Amino acid sequence: QVQVVESGGGLVQAGGSLRLSCAASGSIFSIKSMGWYRQAPGKVREMVASITSRGVTNYADSVEDRFTIFRDNAGSTVYLQMNSLKPEDTAVYYCNADGWFGTDFSSWGQGTQVTVSS
Repeated sequence: QVQVVESGGGLVQAGGSLRLSCAASGSIFSIKSMGWYRQAPGKVREMVASITSRGVTNYADSVEDRFTIFRDNAGSTVYLQMNSLKPEDTAVYYCNADGWFGTDFSSWGQGTQVTVSS
């Protein structure tokens, strides 16, 4: 199994930057992709960015050109660099790891709060 833990959230002014980290542990070799999702109050959880084990990235239209997802060489930590933050980026950000280890799995972190003030 794989466990993921997020860190790096906080309060920032509009136009500022934050970097989120997601550390994976356990059967890391079984991970096929990792991604960041967010959920604002009263809204459904949405995909923000993802990266596959081969390095293919995907972004939500709302964050394209502002956010960058990347990982370390070991593939055990994934980062989300968030620039030009907007108040509408305020949400709880969750890390997710999908893979296969005898069966498909999807592991979620506990979430980290990002608040962007106007």
